[in-house]
Amino acid sequence: MATIVVGGHSRSVGKTSVVAGIIAALPAQQWTAVKITQFGHGICSVNGKSCHCAVDEHTVALSEERDRSGKSDTSRFLVAGASRALWVRTKQGHLAEAMPALRQRLAEAANVIMESNSVMRFLHPDIYLSVLDHATADFKPSAREFLDFADALLVHESESAPQWRDLPINPVQNKLQFAISPPHYVTPELIAWLRHKLNLAA
Repeated sequence: MATIVVGGHSRSVGKTSVVAGIIAALPAQQWTAVKITQFGHGICSVNGKSCHCAVDEHTVALSEERDRSGKSDTSRFLVAGASRALWVRTKQGHLAEAMPALRQRLAEAANVIMESNSVMRFLHPDIYLSVLDHATADFKPSAREFLDFADALLVHESESAPQWRDLPINPVQNKLQFAISPPHYVTPELIAWLRHKLNLAA
């Protein structure tokens, strides 16, 4: 079983599009796709909505996507060709509690692709990709923490300098990079590299 993790330095930088693009480009791998969301204070992990649960309530939820309308991120994974799509929701700092149930769900998967940074604390994927956008200044602590572990960076094409704050530039400059741009976030070069890394037939 091959495992790919796709992270990114902020919201709305194209992580979901990259995951969906890889699934669509490598359909024979029968991907089980996983999106991991950690909600902040006042947001319930059961449904992602405003909640007044006590701190020890509703800390973890895991559901399987059935909808193929493409309206949600996990639905987009199914539309792209994933065999299964799972959504893991936890309160901030509670991802460890979700891992046993997630590992059980993934035990029989052919191959796994996950959208997350923080899951890197709990597993060692075959490939970790990090999506970066020069125009977005925010840089998640989890993305900083695991940037050195990235096998490749998927960097939005831009002529401007990165707006990231307080980030040493060397970890970025010294990494293998693939230029990406919407709406086609996944390039033939990236897919060829993934095939080589995972030893997949062309």
